[in-house]
Amino acid sequence: MLAAPKMDNAMHRDAAKPHAPSCDRNREPILAVLREHFADRSRVLEIASGTGQHAVHFAAAMPWLTWQASDMADNLPGIRAWLDEAGLPNTPPPIVLDALQSPWPAIDADAVFTANSLHIMGVDAVEALFRGVGRVLAGAPGGTFVAYGPFNYAGAYTSDSNRDFDAWLKARDPRSGIRDFEAVDALAVDAGLRLAADVAMPANNRCLAWRRDT
Repeated sequence: MLAAPKMDNAMHRDAAKPHAPSCDRNREPILAVLREHFADRSRVLEIASGTGQHAVHFAAAMPWLTWQASDMADNLPGIRAWLDEAGLPNTPPPIVLDALQSPWPAIDADAVFTANSLHIMGVDAVEALFRGVGRVLAGAPGGTFVAYGPFNYAGAYTSDSNRDFDAWLKARDPRSGIRDFEAVDALAVDAGLRLAADVAMPANNRCLAWRRDT
């Protein structure tokens, strides 16, 4: 399922590459979290790579990782444009991945990352995503899943801007909406993961990191 920017971060496309200004703004805070939690990882599956900007930036900054971008088929040409321009040795061609597809393609990864996706997906897709992540990481001791975006806590918004954003999301698509931390953490537990970190990020976002013990 696709990631999407907040309402003031509209995606722009030129003749070759899509561009989301939000990716330029959030990439360094996210990178600081990923450097810590992916330090001992080797192959990352990025779900809902969107424009491809994060894939290029993170793969360049963490050359020990193979960074596998994925998204719906319509987004792959834009992702390829970013990857081709960067020419990095650790970014294989992007693959098609829809959280609701069954089965998921065979993926060799010991870490998973997604940004600004859970609030775009319907609840059924969020549940399917966690089940899929659990299967991907099942054979990877220490397998790590990091998700970035806005979350509610105890059913409450963390800011007025997030309340407004949630209303905008639901007006655009009733299936969308900011997810409750407690609900997604329960899905992670069901997938065999435990919470390792909950990091406050700029603009009322969070980075949640879960890890397999075995």
